[in-house]
Amino acid sequence: MAGLVIWNVIKKVIMYFFAITLLLVIIFKWIPVPITPLMVIRCIDQKANGEELKLEKDWESIDNISNNLQLAVVCTEDQNFLVHNGFDFTAIKKAMAENKWKKRKRGASTISQQTAKNLFLWQGRSWIRKGLEVYFTFLIEVFWSKERIMEVYLNIIEMGDGIYGAEAASQHYFRKSTANLSNQQAAAIAAILPNPRKFSASNPSRYTLKRQSFAMRQMRHWGGKLDYDNPPNSQE
Repeated sequence: MAGLVIWNVIKKVIMYFFAITLLLVIIFKWIPVPITPLMVIRCIDQKANGEELKLEKDWESIDNISNNLQLAVVCTEDQNFLVHNGFDFTAIKKAMAENKWKKRKRGASTISQQTAKNLFLWQGRSWIRKGLEVYFTFLIEVFWSKERIMEVYLNIIEMGDGIYGAEAASQHYFRKSTANLSNQQAAAIAAILPNPRKFSASNPSRYTLKRQSFAMRQMRHWGGKLDYDNPPNSQE
């Protein structure tokens, strides 16, 4: 009897989990994201360390985000974003092979995965978190368009210490709206994404300058514009 009760509880928990997570994905298909787990965690850390609370963010629709920035993050983070279904298995295999001998580890998370992780989950490398990342990535790829994934991604990702999203980053680094970013400025912001709390788009290190240069070369290859309907072949 006790085993049956436990099993019924487990089934209800699973059903509620699927229902709630599906509802959240559908809700965020339409409305701006107010806050994310990472933002909360960073604020708690700031408070615990006696630092001034800093959380700069300003939601902008995809139409008001420079296409230069949209293209730059695709060129640096996920060149197959427009053609994969959330997971780039070719990049995963390449990263696994290179990470066996490279000191600087290569990541293989797609923009879709990064969006799912930043929106719904916490930082970490546990198998549970990774499994949930796969689950949420699958959901947003099914229910959202690529434009919506990009819109959420560019509004919630960390782009500096206490800085989240394209508009806050554009104002912080270049004192202008994200809609007016040049290709060079967009590439500079995209270049810091591997570690935005360490690197600066307005005061770039040698490493970020190298990534910025790579981004601009790739942006030229793409014709200087991100066309969601006609992506070129990846040249990364």
